[in-house]
Amino acid sequence: MKVIDILNNSKRPFASFELVPPLKGSDASRLYQSLDPLMEFRPPFINITCHRDEIEYVPNGDGTFRRMTLSKRPSTVAIVAAIMRRYPELEIVPHVICGGSSQSHVESELLDLHFLGINNIMALRGDALPGQKHFAPEPDGFAHSSELVGMISNLNHGQYLDPTVRQGLSTDFCIGVAGYPEKHFEAANLESDIRHLRQKVEAGAQYIVTQMFFDNDRFFRFVELCRKADIDVPIIPGLKPISSKKQIDMLPRSFHIDIPQPLVTLMEKTRTAEEAYQAGIEWAVRQSRDLLEHGVPAIHYYTMAKPDNVCQIVRNVF
Repeated sequence: MKVIDILNNSKRPFASFELVPPLKGSDASRLYQSLDPLMEFRPPFINITCHRDEIEYVPNGDGTFRRMTLSKRPSTVAIVAAIMRRYPELEIVPHVICGGSSQSHVESELLDLHFLGINNIMALRGDALPGQKHFAPEPDGFAHSSELVGMISNLNHGQYLDPTVRQGLSTDFCIGVAGYPEKHFEAANLESDIRHLRQKVEAGAQYIVTQMFFDNDRFFRFVELCRKADIDVPIIPGLKPISSKKQIDMLPRSFHIDIPQPLVTLMEKTRTAEEAYQAGIEWAVRQSRDLLEHGVPAIHYYTMAKPDNVCQIVRNVF
């Protein structure tokens, strides 16, 4: 079932989850360790993140270095197939990104997913490579996620990049995109960022999942501005529980978000790692309950492949 149909037909709010695939060198059992505990809640769908190849310089024996392109995790198609084997009824939403890929490579990945029977896609631009100040697309790649959304919409109408394909079968992807309640760090301001978000919706996006945030007022303001900009698709808040004191400093640097002072104070008062872990759960429970009271259709939890705290939160909220 498509995510948009799940949202439109659900009689009550629900929890969905996002998983990070295991690193190369492990097997599917590591993936299932992250996934299995979440199935207690019967999620209507699971998101699977995608990570672009990385560039590393490996030393040679003579003191020089050679440049290598390395894939750090199994492919999206492999991860999806492994989950389908274990949970054939679960709707899987793989992330497809612009970064590191040509348009033809992205199209091939989408067609592989279609061949597997996947009909939900989260379309994202992706991050810059480590060490790069700005995102740089491949020479024949997409610079913006709205372009990726446009390609998926074209495939849904049987329009392929290859002009020799005649009467190609149409895909049937439901397209989700990301939204940023505190704006994308590259945007000039929140209003301009929302204009870019509207471009993604106009290109064919059917729902929005937000970046993590810790101040619900930021989310409510974001939704209000989206509606004023005639963005009328469902908006799902995305939450990640803080699990340690060091994340108070790390998350703003990594994700360009603010940590509200009450949460900072709460974490600073903790004396042990376990107290900090439980304080993060407590904050996320309060945040989740407030969002549900304000009528959100669902809450999307970023598990980072460590589901224990998310499971405690969902048990206390849903």
